[in-house]
Amino acid sequence: MKKAVVLVSGGMDSATVLAVAADLGFETHTLSFDYGQRHRVELKNAEDVSHSLGAVDHKVVKVDLVAIGGSALTSGVPVPKSAPGTPVLPGMPVTYVPARNTIFLSLALGYAETLGTGDIFIGVNALDYSGYPDCRPEYIESFERMANLALKSTVTGATKVKIHTPLIAMTKGEIVETGMRLGVNFALTISCYDPSPDGVACGMCDSCRLRAKGFAEAGIEDPAMGRG
Repeated sequence: MKKAVVLVSGGMDSATVLAVAADLGFETHTLSFDYGQRHRVELKNAEDVSHSLGAVDHKVVKVDLVAIGGSALTSGVPVPKSAPGTPVLPGMPVTYVPARNTIFLSLALGYAETLGTGDIFIGVNALDYSGYPDCRPEYIESFERMANLALKSTVTGATKVKIHTPLIAMTKGEIVETGMRLGVNFALTISCYDPSPDGVACGMCDSCRLRAKGFAEAGIEDPAMGRG
């Protein structure tokens, strides 16, 4: 089987991406990051999701993004919240983490090279998202071009880097439907930016409201309701 590195955060999108990679026949190796995020309870969800969907192994890499700051997710700045059902407003939110996907993809690139593969899966979404610039197709395309110039394995022709983004043009509802079709146990996932210490979702941050929107669009009850 061809190997792939799959970035798994513990949320619904990355769980669905992992299921897609497995469905495509890849041997999956999952990678999560402990970067000082306030919602680091998600790391247990990432491990559980990885095991449930047959990942060969699961690694957690520690990266101190608190030292950089600049985000409500890595500082004491409050996470914005609105009543459930309130639309997510356009514009750059304070939950944006500077260069996060660039850092994560770079580390995934190194891991992939050690595995002898160039296939990397990430759950970025450019349709129903909160305004992050590193979720856009043009960003992914640019990173992929750079990656193919950056590695010993690519310049020698041993591998070619491909950043797989199967969810990038999906609505949240379509992501839920895809995950359900591929056997994702969404009860194991959490999407909240500001959960309680024991992993109960706030239900009011942008990410919680986007998740609720997705399940509503799909006509499916969220199995993690009140928790994920």
